[in-house]
Amino acid sequence: MSLLNRIRQAETFKPKSLLGRTTLTLAVSSLMIAVVSTIALNVFIIDPIAERSADDEAALLVLSAQTWVELPPQARPYFELELAQSHDLIISVAEQSLPPLTRYLPFTELLLSKLRQRLDLDVSMYDGDDLIWVDVPMADYNLQIGFSPDRRDVQLLYVAVVIAGLGAGIVFLTSLLIVRKIARPLVQAAKQAEEFRGLADIEPLPETGPRELVSLARNFNTMASEIALLLANRTTLMAGISHDLRTPLTRMRLALALLPEGVDPSLVQRFENNLEAMDTLISDALRFAKGTREERQEIALRPLVEDMLQSFDQEVAFHTRVESDLVADLALNAFSRVFMNLVGNGLKYATNVSVSLTANQVVVSDDGPGIPEAERARVFQPFYRLEGSRNPSTGGSGLGLAVVQQLCAAHGWQIEIGDSVQGGASFILRFGEGD
Repeated sequence: MSLLNRIRQAETFKPKSLLGRTTLTLAVSSLMIAVVSTIALNVFIIDPIAERSADDEAALLVLSAQTWVELPPQARPYFELELAQSHDLIISVAEQSLPPLTRYLPFTELLLSKLRQRLDLDVSMYDGDDLIWVDVPMADYNLQIGFSPDRRDVQLLYVAVVIAGLGAGIVFLTSLLIVRKIARPLVQAAKQAEEFRGLADIEPLPETGPRELVSLARNFNTMASEIALLLANRTTLMAGISHDLRTPLTRMRLALALLPEGVDPSLVQRFENNLEAMDTLISDALRFAKGTREERQEIALRPLVEDMLQSFDQEVAFHTRVESDLVADLALNAFSRVFMNLVGNGLKYATNVSVSLTANQVVVSDDGPGIPEAERARVFQPFYRLEGSRNPSTGGSGLGLAVVQQLCAAHGWQIEIGDSVQGGASFILRFGEGD
Protein backbone atom coordinates (compact mmCIF):
# COMPACT_ATOMS: atom_id res chain seq x y z
CA MET A 1 0.00 0.00 0.00
CA SER A 2 1.38 3.37 -1.01
CA LEU A 3 1.93 6.23 1.42
CA LEU A 4 -0.76 8.27 -0.33
CA ASN A 5 -3.34 5.52 0.19
CA ARG A 6 -2.41 5.23 3.85
CA ILE A 7 -2.83 8.97 4.29
CA ARG A 8 -6.23 8.79 2.61
CA GLN A 9 -7.30 5.93 4.87
CA ALA A 10 -6.15 7.89 7.93
CA GLU A 11 -8.16 10.90 6.77
CA THR A 12 -11.24 8.69 6.44
CA PHE A 13 -11.11 7.69 10.12
CA LYS A 14 -10.56 11.23 11.36
CA PRO A 15 -13.49 12.90 13.14
CA LYS A 16 -15.38 15.33 10.93
CA SER A 17 -16.15 18.01 13.52
CA LEU A 18 -13.69 20.52 14.96
CA LEU A 19 -14.57 19.35 18.48
CA GLY A 20 -13.81 15.73 17.57
CA ARG A 21 -10.49 16.53 15.92
CA THR A 22 -9.37 18.84 18.74
CA THR A 23 -10.39 16.29 21.37
CA LEU A 24 -8.58 13.51 19.50
CA THR A 25 -5.40 15.60 19.16
CA LEU A 26 -5.43 16.63 22.82
CA ALA A 27 -6.35 13.09 23.90
CA VAL A 28 -3.38 11.57 22.04
CA SER A 29 -1.00 14.17 23.46
CA SER A 30 -2.42 13.81 26.98
CA LEU A 31 -2.19 10.01 26.72
CA MET A 32 1.48 10.33 25.82
CA ILE A 33 1.97 12.72 28.74
CA ALA A 34 0.16 10.28 31.06
CA VAL A 35 2.35 7.38 29.89
CA VAL A 36 5.54 9.40 30.31
CA SER A 37 4.36 10.67 33.71
CA THR A 38 3.50 7.16 34.89
CA ILE A 39 6.86 5.80 33.77
CA ALA A 40 8.70 8.70 35.39
CA LEU A 41 6.64 8.33 38.55
CA ASN A 42 7.43 4.64 38.69
CA VAL A 43 11.16 5.02 37.93
CA PHE A 44 11.99 8.05 40.05
CA ILE A 45 9.47 7.81 42.91
CA ILE A 46 7.60 4.52 43.29
CA ASP A 47 10.53 2.15 42.64
CA PRO A 48 12.94 3.95 45.02
CA ILE A 49 10.26 4.21 47.71
CA ALA A 50 9.29 0.56 47.25
CA GLU A 51 12.93 -0.53 47.41
CA ARG A 52 13.56 1.56 50.55
CA SER A 53 10.37 0.25 52.12
CA ALA A 54 11.36 -3.35 51.35
CA ASP A 55 14.79 -2.76 52.86
CA ASP A 56 13.23 -1.25 55.99
CA GLU A 57 10.80 -4.16 56.23
CA ALA A 58 13.64 -6.65 55.87
CA ALA A 59 15.56 -4.82 58.58
CA LEU A 60 12.49 -4.91 60.84
CA LEU A 61 12.05 -8.65 60.31
CA VAL A 62 15.71 -9.40 61.06
CA LEU A 63 15.74 -7.05 64.07
CA SER A 64 12.52 -8.60 65.40
CA ALA A 65 14.00 -12.09 65.11
CA GLN A 66 17.26 -11.00 66.81
CA THR A 67 15.36 -9.30 69.64
CA TRP A 68 13.09 -12.31 70.14
CA VAL A 69 16.11 -14.63 70.38
CA GLU A 70 17.91 -12.35 72.87
CA LEU A 71 14.87 -11.90 75.15
CA PRO A 72 14.30 -14.26 78.08
CA PRO A 73 11.56 -16.82 77.44
CA GLN A 74 9.10 -15.18 79.85
CA ALA A 75 9.37 -11.82 78.00
CA ARG A 76 8.89 -13.22 74.51
CA PRO A 77 5.03 -13.41 74.61
CA TYR A 78 4.84 -9.71 75.50
CA PHE A 79 7.23 -8.90 72.66
CA GLU A 80 5.15 -10.99 70.23
CA LEU A 81 2.02 -9.12 71.33
CA GLU A 82 3.77 -5.78 70.81
CA LEU A 83 4.90 -6.79 67.32
CA ALA A 84 1.37 -7.88 66.40
CA GLN A 85 -0.20 -4.68 67.67
CA SER A 86 2.39 -2.18 66.45
CA HIS A 87 3.79 -3.76 63.29
CA ASP A 88 1.28 -6.49 62.26
CA LEU A 89 4.01 -9.12 62.52
CA ILE A 90 3.41 -12.66 63.81
CA ILE A 91 6.40 -14.70 65.07
CA SER A 92 6.08 -18.47 65.10
CA VAL A 93 8.66 -20.87 66.50
CA ALA A 94 6.79 -23.95 65.37
CA GLU A 95 7.54 -24.75 61.76
CA GLN A 96 4.32 -24.68 59.71
CA SER A 97 3.69 -26.80 56.65
CA LEU A 98 2.69 -24.16 54.12
CA PRO A 99 2.77 -24.09 50.30
CA PRO A 100 5.41 -21.94 48.65
CA LEU A 101 4.37 -18.46 47.54
CA THR A 102 3.58 -18.65 43.82
CA ARG A 103 1.45 -15.56 43.21
CA TYR A 104 3.25 -12.47 41.96
CA LEU A 105 3.50 -9.62 44.48
CA PRO A 106 6.05 -6.95 43.58
CA PHE A 107 6.75 -5.99 47.19
CA THR A 108 7.35 -9.55 48.37
CA GLU A 109 9.87 -10.07 45.56
CA LEU A 110 11.80 -7.02 46.74
CA LEU A 111 11.48 -8.05 50.37
CA LEU A 112 12.80 -11.55 49.67
CA SER A 113 15.78 -10.06 47.83
CA LYS A 114 16.59 -7.70 50.73
CA LEU A 115 16.25 -10.50 53.29
CA ARG A 116 18.69 -12.68 51.39
CA GLN A 117 21.15 -9.81 51.28
CA ARG A 118 20.88 -9.16 55.02
CA LEU A 119 20.94 -12.79 56.17
CA ASP A 120 23.28 -13.96 53.43
CA LEU A 121 21.04 -17.02 53.24
CA ASP A 122 18.60 -18.47 50.74
CA VAL A 123 15.30 -17.89 52.55
CA SER A 124 11.84 -18.84 51.30
CA MET A 125 8.35 -17.39 51.52
CA TYR A 126 5.10 -19.32 52.01
CA ASP A 127 1.47 -18.53 51.29
CA GLY A 128 -0.81 -18.73 54.32
CA ASP A 129 -4.53 -18.14 54.52
CA ASP A 130 -4.28 -14.46 55.41
CA LEU A 131 -0.56 -13.85 55.81
CA ILE A 132 2.67 -14.27 53.93
CA TRP A 133 5.24 -16.22 55.94
CA VAL A 134 9.00 -16.02 55.59
CA ASP A 135 11.78 -18.11 57.13
CA VAL A 136 14.17 -16.08 59.28
CA PRO A 137 16.91 -18.37 60.69
CA MET A 138 18.38 -16.79 63.83
CA ALA A 139 20.84 -18.42 66.23
CA ASP A 140 19.54 -21.93 66.89
CA TYR A 141 15.96 -21.08 65.94
CA ASN A 142 14.25 -21.28 62.57
CA LEU A 143 11.66 -18.61 63.07
CA GLN A 144 8.74 -17.95 60.75
CA ILE A 145 7.39 -14.42 60.63
CA GLY A 146 4.04 -13.62 59.04
CA PHE A 147 2.92 -10.29 57.60
CA SER A 148 0.01 -8.98 55.55
CA PRO A 149 0.44 -9.40 51.75
CA ASP A 150 -0.94 -5.97 50.95
CA ARG A 151 0.45 -3.92 53.77
CA ARG A 152 2.78 -2.07 51.40
CA ASP A 153 1.46 -3.13 47.99
CA VAL A 154 2.19 -0.61 45.23
CA GLN A 155 -0.95 0.06 43.10
CA LEU A 156 0.84 1.20 39.94
CA LEU A 157 -2.08 0.22 37.68
CA TYR A 158 -4.51 2.26 39.75
CA VAL A 159 -2.16 5.22 39.62
CA ALA A 160 -2.01 4.99 35.82
CA VAL A 161 -5.80 4.65 35.56
CA VAL A 162 -6.35 7.67 37.78
CA ILE A 163 -3.87 9.77 35.81
CA ALA A 164 -5.35 8.69 32.46
CA GLY A 165 -8.95 9.11 33.64
CA LEU A 166 -8.47 12.53 35.15
CA GLY A 167 -6.36 13.55 32.16
CA ALA A 168 -9.09 12.44 29.75
CA GLY A 169 -11.70 14.43 31.66
CA ILE A 170 -9.52 17.53 31.75
CA VAL A 171 -8.70 17.17 28.05
CA PHE A 172 -12.36 16.85 27.09
CA LEU A 173 -13.43 19.86 29.15
CA THR A 174 -10.50 21.89 27.84
CA SER A 175 -11.15 20.97 24.22
CA LEU A 176 -14.86 21.66 24.67
CA LEU A 177 -14.10 25.11 26.04
CA ILE A 178 -11.57 25.88 23.31
CA VAL A 179 -13.72 24.57 20.49
CA ARG A 180 -16.82 26.40 21.69
CA LYS A 181 -14.92 29.67 21.66
CA ILE A 182 -13.41 28.98 18.24
CA ALA A 183 -16.18 27.00 16.57
CA ARG A 184 -19.01 29.43 17.30
CA PRO A 185 -17.53 32.24 15.13
CA LEU A 186 -16.50 29.69 12.50
CA VAL A 187 -20.00 28.20 12.37
CA GLN A 188 -21.44 31.68 12.06
CA ALA A 189 -19.00 32.50 9.26
CA ALA A 190 -19.86 29.22 7.47
CA LYS A 191 -23.57 29.97 7.78
CA GLN A 192 -23.11 33.46 6.42
CA ALA A 193 -21.00 32.14 3.54
CA GLU A 194 -23.65 29.53 2.75
CA GLU A 195 -26.46 32.10 2.78
CA PHE A 196 -24.50 34.75 0.89
CA ARG A 197 -25.90 35.24 -2.60
CA GLY A 198 -24.20 38.48 -3.55
CA LEU A 199 -26.80 40.63 -1.80
CA ALA A 200 -25.73 43.91 -0.28
CA ASP A 201 -28.00 43.61 2.77
CA ILE A 202 -26.20 40.61 4.30
CA GLU A 203 -25.56 40.96 8.02
CA PRO A 204 -21.80 41.42 8.61
CA LEU A 205 -19.94 39.09 10.93
CA PRO A 206 -19.03 40.54 14.34
CA GLU A 207 -15.34 41.43 14.40
CA THR A 208 -14.65 40.28 17.96
CA GLY A 209 -12.59 37.57 19.66
CA PRO A 210 -9.03 36.39 18.99
CA ARG A 211 -6.93 38.20 16.42
CA GLU A 212 -7.18 35.42 13.83
CA LEU A 213 -10.99 35.29 14.06
CA VAL A 214 -11.21 39.09 13.89
CA SER A 215 -9.06 39.00 10.74
CA LEU A 216 -11.28 36.25 9.25
CA ALA A 217 -14.48 38.19 9.99
CA ARG A 218 -13.05 41.45 8.65
CA ASN A 219 -11.84 39.82 5.43
CA PHE A 220 -15.17 38.04 4.96
CA ASN A 221 -17.12 41.26 5.45
CA THR A 222 -14.86 43.07 3.00
CA MET A 223 -15.14 40.26 0.46
CA ALA A 224 -18.95 40.11 0.80
CA SER A 225 -19.34 43.85 0.32
CA GLU A 226 -17.02 43.88 -2.70
CA ILE A 227 -18.78 40.90 -4.31
CA ALA A 228 -22.19 42.47 -3.69
CA LEU A 229 -21.00 45.73 -5.24
CA LEU A 230 -19.47 43.87 -8.19
CA LEU A 231 -22.66 41.89 -8.85
CA ALA A 232 -24.82 45.00 -8.51
CA ASN A 233 -22.61 46.88 -10.99
CA ARG A 234 -22.64 43.94 -13.37
CA THR A 235 -26.42 43.67 -13.23
CA THR A 236 -26.83 47.42 -13.69
CA LEU A 237 -24.41 47.42 -16.61
CA MET A 238 -26.13 44.46 -18.23
CA ALA A 239 -29.56 46.01 -17.79
CA GLY A 240 -28.34 49.33 -19.18
CA ILE A 241 -26.68 47.81 -22.22
CA SER A 242 -29.68 45.56 -22.89
CA HIS A 243 -32.05 48.51 -22.62
CA ASP A 244 -29.90 50.72 -24.86
CA LEU A 245 -29.67 47.99 -27.48
CA ARG A 246 -33.43 48.20 -27.99
CA THR A 247 -33.12 51.48 -29.91
CA PRO A 248 -30.64 50.30 -32.63
CA LEU A 249 -32.52 47.01 -32.80
CA THR A 250 -35.76 48.87 -33.52
CA ARG A 251 -34.00 50.97 -36.16
CA MET A 252 -32.70 47.84 -37.87
CA ARG A 253 -36.19 46.37 -37.89
CA LEU A 254 -37.51 49.59 -39.44
CA ALA A 255 -34.72 49.61 -42.03
CA LEU A 256 -35.44 46.00 -42.85
CA ALA A 257 -39.14 46.79 -43.36
CA LEU A 258 -38.28 49.70 -45.74
CA LEU A 259 -36.08 47.62 -48.02
CA PRO A 260 -37.10 47.63 -51.71
CA GLU A 261 -39.21 44.75 -52.92
CA GLY A 262 -36.44 43.51 -55.20
CA VAL A 263 -34.23 42.38 -52.30
CA ASP A 264 -33.75 38.61 -52.00
CA PRO A 265 -36.48 37.30 -49.58
CA SER A 266 -34.12 34.67 -48.11
CA LEU A 267 -31.64 37.37 -47.17
CA VAL A 268 -34.41 39.39 -45.53
CA GLN A 269 -35.51 36.27 -43.62
CA ARG A 270 -31.98 35.65 -42.33
CA PHE A 271 -31.78 39.24 -41.10
CA GLU A 272 -35.13 38.85 -39.36
CA ASN A 273 -33.99 35.64 -37.68
CA ASN A 274 -30.83 37.33 -36.42
CA LEU A 275 -32.82 40.30 -35.11
CA GLU A 276 -35.23 37.94 -33.37
CA ALA A 277 -32.33 36.12 -31.72
CA MET A 278 -30.86 39.43 -30.55
CA ASP A 279 -34.24 40.48 -29.18
CA THR A 280 -34.51 37.20 -27.25
CA LEU A 281 -31.05 37.72 -25.73
CA ILE A 282 -31.90 41.25 -24.70
CA SER A 283 -35.21 40.15 -23.17
CA ASP A 284 -33.47 37.40 -21.18
CA ALA A 285 -30.87 39.83 -19.89
CA LEU A 286 -33.49 42.38 -18.83
CA ARG A 287 -35.63 39.78 -17.09
CA PHE A 288 -32.58 38.43 -15.27
CA ALA A 289 -31.53 41.90 -14.11
CA LYS A 290 -35.04 42.59 -12.89
CA GLY A 291 -35.32 39.23 -11.11
CA THR A 292 -32.09 39.55 -9.12
CA ARG A 293 -33.16 42.89 -7.63
CA GLU A 294 -36.66 41.82 -6.69
CA GLU A 295 -37.89 41.77 -3.10
CA ARG A 296 -39.86 38.82 -1.74
CA GLN A 297 -43.59 39.02 -1.13
CA GLU A 298 -46.39 36.76 -0.01
CA ILE A 299 -48.20 35.14 -2.93
CA ALA A 300 -50.85 32.44 -3.33
CA LEU A 301 -48.75 29.59 -4.67
CA ARG A 302 -51.25 27.25 -6.36
CA PRO A 303 -53.22 29.94 -8.27
CA LEU A 304 -49.94 31.43 -9.52
CA VAL A 305 -48.73 28.09 -10.90
CA GLU A 306 -52.11 27.33 -12.47
CA ASP A 307 -52.18 30.73 -14.20
CA MET A 308 -48.69 30.24 -15.61
CA LEU A 309 -49.54 26.76 -16.92
CA GLN A 310 -52.59 28.16 -18.76
CA SER A 311 -50.31 30.49 -20.72
CA PHE A 312 -48.79 27.55 -22.63
CA ASP A 313 -50.43 26.33 -25.80
CA GLN A 314 -49.51 22.73 -25.08
CA GLU A 315 -51.28 20.94 -22.23
CA VAL A 316 -49.17 20.29 -19.14
CA ALA A 317 -50.23 17.71 -16.52
CA PHE A 318 -50.50 19.26 -13.05
CA HIS A 319 -50.40 17.33 -9.76
CA THR A 320 -50.66 18.93 -6.34
CA ARG A 321 -52.19 18.62 -2.90
CA VAL A 322 -51.50 22.23 -2.02
CA GLU A 323 -54.54 24.19 -0.88
CA SER A 324 -55.52 27.24 -2.91
CA ASP A 325 -55.06 29.59 0.03
CA LEU A 326 -51.48 28.49 0.82
CA VAL A 327 -49.23 31.56 0.85
CA ALA A 328 -45.50 31.41 0.01
CA ASP A 329 -42.86 34.09 0.56
CA LEU A 330 -41.31 34.43 -2.90
CA ALA A 331 -39.92 36.93 -5.39
CA LEU A 332 -42.83 36.85 -7.83
CA ASN A 333 -41.14 37.79 -11.11
CA ALA A 334 -38.04 35.70 -10.41
CA PHE A 335 -40.11 32.64 -9.48
CA SER A 336 -42.31 33.10 -12.55
CA ARG A 337 -39.24 33.42 -14.77
CA VAL A 338 -37.67 30.25 -13.37
CA PHE A 339 -40.90 28.26 -13.60
CA MET A 340 -41.68 29.39 -17.14
CA ASN A 341 -38.13 28.58 -18.27
CA LEU A 342 -38.28 25.07 -16.80
CA VAL A 343 -41.68 24.23 -18.27
CA GLY A 344 -40.82 25.87 -21.59
CA ASN A 345 -37.57 23.94 -21.74
CA GLY A 346 -39.47 20.68 -21.22
CA LEU A 347 -42.08 21.50 -23.87
CA LYS A 348 -39.31 22.35 -26.32
CA TYR A 349 -37.61 18.97 -26.15
CA ALA A 350 -40.35 16.57 -25.02
CA THR A 351 -43.87 15.50 -25.92
CA ASN A 352 -45.37 15.17 -22.44
CA VAL A 353 -44.54 17.45 -19.51
CA SER A 354 -45.91 17.20 -15.99
CA VAL A 355 -45.64 19.53 -12.99
CA SER A 356 -45.82 18.43 -9.35
CA LEU A 357 -46.26 21.11 -6.69
CA THR A 358 -45.79 20.90 -2.93
CA ALA A 359 -45.57 23.60 -0.31
CA ASN A 360 -41.82 23.97 -0.76
CA GLN A 361 -40.86 22.66 -4.20
CA VAL A 362 -41.84 22.29 -7.84
CA VAL A 363 -40.88 19.28 -9.95
CA VAL A 364 -41.01 19.60 -13.75
CA SER A 365 -40.70 16.22 -15.49
CA ASP A 366 -40.76 15.25 -19.15
CA ASP A 367 -40.45 12.23 -21.44
CA GLY A 368 -37.70 13.73 -23.58
CA PRO A 369 -34.19 12.45 -24.28
CA GLY A 370 -33.09 13.27 -20.73
CA ILE A 371 -29.82 14.78 -19.53
CA PRO A 372 -26.79 12.54 -18.85
CA GLU A 373 -25.57 12.75 -15.28
CA ALA A 374 -22.14 13.93 -16.42
CA GLU A 375 -23.73 16.90 -18.23
CA ARG A 376 -26.15 18.06 -15.51
CA ALA A 377 -23.81 20.63 -14.03
CA ARG A 378 -22.76 22.00 -17.42
CA VAL A 379 -26.26 22.63 -18.77
CA PHE A 380 -26.52 25.61 -16.41
CA GLN A 381 -23.61 27.30 -18.17
CA PRO A 382 -24.53 30.14 -20.56
CA PHE A 383 -24.86 29.15 -24.24
CA TYR A 384 -24.19 25.47 -23.51
CA ARG A 385 -26.30 23.01 -25.49
CA LEU A 386 -26.54 19.22 -25.49
CA GLU A 387 -26.12 18.80 -29.23
CA GLY A 388 -26.00 15.02 -28.96
CA SER A 389 -29.43 14.72 -27.36
CA ARG A 390 -31.13 18.03 -28.17
CA ASN A 391 -32.25 19.26 -31.53
CA PRO A 392 -30.30 22.38 -32.59
CA SER A 393 -33.16 23.42 -34.82
CA THR A 394 -35.28 24.24 -31.77
CA GLY A 395 -33.36 27.50 -31.41
CA GLY A 396 -33.14 29.46 -28.17
CA SER A 397 -30.64 31.89 -26.72
CA GLY A 398 -28.82 29.30 -24.64
CA LEU A 399 -29.36 31.41 -21.51
CA GLY A 400 -32.57 29.84 -20.20
CA LEU A 401 -31.07 27.40 -17.66
CA ALA A 402 -28.22 29.81 -16.86
CA VAL A 403 -30.81 32.44 -15.91
CA VAL A 404 -32.63 29.80 -13.84
CA GLN A 405 -29.51 28.99 -11.86
CA GLN A 406 -28.55 32.64 -11.35
CA LEU A 407 -32.02 33.60 -10.12
CA CYS A 408 -32.11 30.58 -7.80
CA ALA A 409 -28.71 31.52 -6.37
CA ALA A 410 -29.78 35.14 -5.92
CA HIS A 411 -32.88 34.17 -3.90
CA GLY A 412 -31.49 31.18 -1.99
CA TRP A 413 -33.39 28.52 -3.93
CA GLN A 414 -32.01 25.16 -5.02
CA ILE A 415 -32.27 23.67 -8.49
CA GLU A 416 -31.39 20.03 -9.21
CA ILE A 417 -31.69 17.67 -12.17
CA GLY A 418 -32.75 14.06 -11.85
CA ASP A 419 -34.26 11.25 -13.88
CA SER A 420 -37.96 11.38 -14.65
CA VAL A 421 -40.22 8.38 -14.24
CA GLN A 422 -41.37 9.18 -17.77
CA GLY A 423 -37.88 8.48 -19.05
CA GLY A 424 -36.67 12.04 -19.54
CA ALA A 425 -35.32 14.73 -17.25
CA SER A 426 -36.74 15.97 -13.97
CA PHE A 427 -35.98 19.51 -12.68
CA ILE A 428 -36.51 19.95 -8.92
CA LEU A 429 -36.88 23.55 -7.71
CA ARG A 430 -36.77 23.88 -3.92
CA PHE A 431 -37.82 27.28 -2.61
CA GLY A 432 -38.72 26.50 1.02
CA GLU A 433 -37.74 24.40 4.02
CA GLY A 434 -38.80 20.79 4.39
CA ASP A 435 -38.79 17.67 2.25
